[in-house]
Amino acid sequence: MSDIGFTAVLPEGWPRPRGYAQGVVTTGGRVLRVAGQTGVAPGAQHVAPDADFGAQFTQALANVVAVVQAAGGKAEHIVSLRAYLTQIGDFNAHGSAVGAAWGASLGRHFPAMTIVGVTALLDPAARVEIEAEAVLP
Repeated sequence: MSDIGFTAVLPEGWPRPRGYAQGVVTTGGRVLRVAGQTGVAPGAQHVAPDADFGAQFTQALANVVAVVQAAGGKAEHIVSLRAYLTQIGDFNAHGSAVGAAWGASLGRHFPAMTIVGVTALLDPAARVEIEAEAVLP
């Protein structure tokens, strides 16, 4: 039996989600697993129905970094990202928006990343969901 447990992470002012955690820090180590983040603005319940892919990607990535910061980490502690896209071509089609979002949230830090095409996400208006892993000091 393992002695590794975990503590849920919730950025200040965010509503507590039902059925999952925004992030998890293991207590037998300092690995943070960030739940999939969509383009939902802090305090909102759903992605704005008129939000384009670039705006959604920007907010989703900012949300990932907010969870890492709430756990005591920094963007450079992120070691991997997984982005789930409902339209896989959006990543390249909106490259300038993706690049701007990356620069604003991660600067010149480039963790391992996987892009996955999916048929749908839980929020019908969401076009992207990003999850992450970070190693905290």
